Amino acid sequence: MMALAAAYGQWSWNPVTDLREMWAFPFMLNAFRAGTITAVASAAMGWFMVLRRQSFAGHTLAVVGFPGAAGAVLVGASAAYGYFVFCVAAALVIAAVPRAGRDAGGQEAALTGTVQAFLLACGFLFTALYKGLLGGVTAMLFGSFLGITTTQVWVLLAVAAAVLALLAAIGRPLLFASVDPDVAAARGVPVRLLSTAFLVLLGAAAAETSQITGTLLVFALLVMPAATAQALTARPGPSLALSVLVAVAVTWLGLTTAYYSDYPLGFFVTTYAFAAYVLARLGRVAADRLPRHAPARVPAGGAA
Repeated sequence: MMALAAAYGQWSWNPVTDLREMWAFPFMLNAFRAGTITAVASAAMGWFMVLRRQSFAGHTLAVVGFPGAAGAVLVGASAAYGYFVFCVAAALVIAAVPRAGRDAGGQEAALTGTVQAFLLACGFLFTALYKGLLGGVTAMLFGSFLGITTTQVWVLLAVAAAVLALLAAIGRPLLFASVDPDVAAARGVPVRLLSTAFLVLLGAAAAETSQITGTLLVFALLVMPAATAQALTARPGPSLALSVLVAVAVTWLGLTTAYYSDYPLGFFVTTYAFAAYVLARLGRVAADRLPRHAPARVPAGGAA
């Protein structure tokens, strides 16, 4: 991207001026729009994913976007359709394993790993079968902000709005079922149905996030902002809001840096998200080591 920076201008250390310069070009404006939409949806879904300890499932749903996109290109369709079809289908397969009982976690992990390995192999097969030049493999794996069209932005917005609306509708019982599934089931909460719905929504979020960060780096937005927020506060509301804020911040920083750099977008988004997580963990460790003073005791007879 240094060629773009050289042609369009240099970093001026004035954020307002630099943003105006970048947003003067439609491809960068669409990149910021798509990145913001993706960051908000992935951070919200990622917060629940981390809380439910389903990061491996989220990683698999992101990775299978690669064979989905490659398969779609192979049959002459848009890669975006492949992302969503494969991610949502994989989510339904993973949801087939109940999350109840002592062996539920192991069974889900085994099925998730099996699905991931098989579909990754299919992705490489699809790229080998494609007779033309599949020049988007690097973008599929590691992300790119070039070539995002206004139509794609609208599609991402529609998907994100649907995902967030459904998440808001099931958010309260999903939180209950995530924290204590046994008690939730005893109270009549449809834990199995909520788990399936959540995985489908997570698949849709992973599909749209993969189009920005690439399938291999999707965790930058799905996991790291949520993990950072939960390291800073255990309160659900503030933690969820902080997760979204961190995701949007690292996306904007990543897009800005990639515009003035030769290196891929996914690297910068991941690096900034990792730095935020490390700082949050260090801050938590430092806070835990601070001496805690016991409150002053009031005499039994009250203050003199």
